[in-house]
Amino acid sequence: MGDLKNLTNRKHHWRRDTVELSAVFIAVALADLVANVVVHGHDGPVLLVASALALLATAAWHSWWSHRHPHAPPGPAPGDIVSSSPASPVLSAAMPPEQQALWRIRATVPDSPGSLAMLCRSLADLPVNIIAMQAHPLAEETVDEFLVQARIETDPQDISRAVVAAGGTEVWLERADAHDRVDLPTRILNLATRTALDAAELPLALRQLFGRCSIRSVPAEIDEDELDGSTMRLRDPSGGLLEITRDQPPFTPTEFARARALVELDAQLGPRVPDTRAELTLPIGGALTVRRADPSDRVAAVALHERCSTRTLRQRYHGPAADSDRYLGHLLEPRYGQTLTTETPDGELVALAHLMWDGDSAEIAVLVEDAWQRRGLGSELVRRLAELARDAGIGEVYAVTTASNSSMVATLRRLGVPLDYQVEDGTLVITAHLALEAAPATH
Repeated sequence: MGDLKNLTNRKHHWRRDTVELSAVFIAVALADLVANVVVHGHDGPVLLVASALALLATAAWHSWWSHRHPHAPPGPAPGDIVSSSPASPVLSAAMPPEQQALWRIRATVPDSPGSLAMLCRSLADLPVNIIAMQAHPLAEETVDEFLVQARIETDPQDISRAVVAAGGTEVWLERADAHDRVDLPTRILNLATRTALDAAELPLALRQLFGRCSIRSVPAEIDEDELDGSTMRLRDPSGGLLEITRDQPPFTPTEFARARALVELDAQLGPRVPDTRAELTLPIGGALTVRRADPSDRVAAVALHERCSTRTLRQRYHGPAADSDRYLGHLLEPRYGQTLTTETPDGELVALAHLMWDGDSAEIAVLVEDAWQRRGLGSELVRRLAELARDAGIGEVYAVTTASNSSMVATLRRLGVPLDYQVEDGTLVITAHLALEAAPATH
């Protein structure tokens, strides 16, 4: 059978060669005929000029006809892939924002040609518009992360199924907001700038970079930074280690490298607190200055403790008054939060207010010298702490005090936000909800 097929092909090639050779002979003969007419004939030059004019006239007529009668676009060429299904509706960019939803998608795909194209095509069929994309390469796979725009009525399960149908695994999906539209390099540069200006921004920068995660400062020591799936352990420049944990999605080596770069920047710059000052005038007591505190304020803070009564120190530190001084090293360290201090014109500290990072929330605590209480100073400091928390993206703050501390309850009520109360063994925990939580993630 194979020999017969080869013989047929040879016959077809022989016939085609014969036809082509005959066409060459005819072309040579016609060229010789035209040359003899032009060179030896009396009307040769006239014939050439007439031929040129005829060609020019033909070209001009064809141009005029093309403008008057435009042709339809050509059909598909042989070999083109043509879809027989109706075209998917296009997600209009002019659609009002309230009819759109932003989603962050992360999925693991094979590291092979065409896998990303399949995933993009599957999302486009929903339709879902891809706004931004980044790849996290692994050993034999790639984690692709997308910021997409969909119609508000699009079911997130449909988006997940589309990703799975395109070959994606370990799909993770959560709602995003307008802040996620900022491209990643710009966001990282902004976070690095904020960290360079204020050491207290490092935990916030890591949280904003990685989304929902918990950050703890642990006294333990490690020889080198570690990545273990959902946990990163980084050497803390101030001693100990920073433990960053996120249940979903697990951290990638790319994210691990970004975290190490931010921590290294913090270590190179050393302790730093911006010199921000604001004048505060109380109804009773004159003008005060509110500023950020730092470790250099320890001596003045100890003097403040000495002027406070035992009852005031116990309400603030929930323990023996003699132990209050040992907390100052942690409270004045900017890496653990932000501390505001209020001082008189002669430089004497009369109040300390602490905002301490605790995962997605923060603890607030205020100490006001007895002689300056009941003048509205505590309420003003709590209001400023709440604003600092909002600016840092913290939507929930809480205060731990004694059940008999009615002044703290009244102070938090003045924030005008929802409050939760929890009492256990004489300890009162008041939680203030400064903002609504983001929509839960979908897996």
